[in-house]
Amino acid sequence: MLDVLIRNGSIVDGSGLPAYRADLGIQGDRIAVIEPRLTTSATRTIDAEGLTVAPGFIDAHTHDDRLLLSQPDMAPKVSQGVTTVITGNCGVSLAPMPQRPPGPVTPPLDLLDSDGEWFRFSGFADYVRTLEAHPAATNAALLVGHTTLRVATVADLDRPASGAEIARMRQMVVEALRAGAIGASTGLYYEPAQAAPTEEVIEVCRPLGEHHGLYCTHMRNEAEAVMDSLEESFRIAREVRAPLVISHHKVNGLPNHGRSTETLACIESHRHSQPVALDCYPYSAASTILSANRAAAAMRTLVTWSRALPQYAGRDLAHIAAEMGVAQDQAVARLLPAGAIYFSMDEADVQRILRYAPTMIGSDGLPHDDFPHPRLWSTFARVLGHYARDLKLFTLEAAVHKMTGLTAKTFGLPDRGVLRAGAFADIVLFDASTVGEAASFEHPIAPAHGIHSVLVNGQTVWEHGAASGARPGRVLRRSPG
Repeated sequence: MLDVLIRNGSIVDGSGLPAYRADLGIQGDRIAVIEPRLTTSATRTIDAEGLTVAPGFIDAHTHDDRLLLSQPDMAPKVSQGVTTVITGNCGVSLAPMPQRPPGPVTPPLDLLDSDGEWFRFSGFADYVRTLEAHPAATNAALLVGHTTLRVATVADLDRPASGAEIARMRQMVVEALRAGAIGASTGLYYEPAQAAPTEEVIEVCRPLGEHHGLYCTHMRNEAEAVMDSLEESFRIAREVRAPLVISHHKVNGLPNHGRSTETLACIESHRHSQPVALDCYPYSAASTILSANRAAAAMRTLVTWSRALPQYAGRDLAHIAAEMGVAQDQAVARLLPAGAIYFSMDEADVQRILRYAPTMIGSDGLPHDDFPHPRLWSTFARVLGHYARDLKLFTLEAAVHKMTGLTAKTFGLPDRGVLRAGAFADIVLFDASTVGEAASFEHPIAPAHGIHSVLVNGQTVWEHGAASGARPGRVLRRSPG
């Protein structure tokens, strides 16, 4: 007797191999059987005629640390087929924070919470225990952020950490890894970490090698100095003996358009001597905190939120400045603290990076923006619809592999990201002929087209265009084997 029987589907199993027609049976939280035709009885039967049945997507790069608790139905993610999120990226994690910030939260930590209410977990274990006691709809694998550690530990963020501060941060990394973190992340691009020299990062992250953790990085520079930043990333990962994940790989700014040929050749070369992975989101616009220098380097800037002047969320910065009657940098000063979308990349580079076989898919969505980048709701549907089906950048099977099997292997998540007997029943059913993005830069909050239903650990979390209310998600640990 099966709990769930999915009949007549086209199985795309996450391995990259061609699709095949079969029935799939679930018992409890695992796939029990996949056969051409199953006659076993089931408590519930889903007719998948005309649908693709795939592993639930794994979002390789998120800032969902708080969303898991504040919006546990995880609608922005499950609505597009995501069943597992990797949190704590870009050096920004919700824990540990031994003392809540006394005033405004230091950017970019305010991407998670601008008021400090959610920075309530004194230790990483506290955060893990809370997630396990109050599960979300999706699974989560957690990184500990170097910038969070700096804010919690370093007295002056404009200087390198002292020996004592490094020792304290290193101990906090050990505590996080023992509590269940799968690795550490850095955001050397951001102001609170820019003063950290390479040696500081190496010393803070040394426990990764012993504890089999990953080193994930928003590199120091993704523009003119992108090659230097790649070399720094390779060096840090080598010295701490950790696999490297290059976050949301891009080449930013008009003078650097086309340089993805150079960066990808460098990455490919280093993959022969050390473990190197990368993720990418399928858009030529980035999104992060608002600053005058970032806006000056972009072809266009949209404001996503402003605490000082919230009425300007969703507006073009140039129009805001004109309305205020001031220069753009003066407008930025009035809006801060704030977030923005920056149109600064070349679509040809985006496509080249996406097409590169080792590239995973990560949304880098910012769920707490008032007017978020559409990648939050539509990344995975856009890859399937726009890039795989319409542009034929890769096959459907290759697209699914980039979002499932490849990601599970990279992050060490056993029995995830694949459809086979014994694997966990994280599953998405979608219509390959209609799946696609619904969110846009003008209307950024909308469930994806063509997603039929989504199961996490055998339970339905999204169906009939709505969240089911089930919360079967788990905190996932890394298995380096």
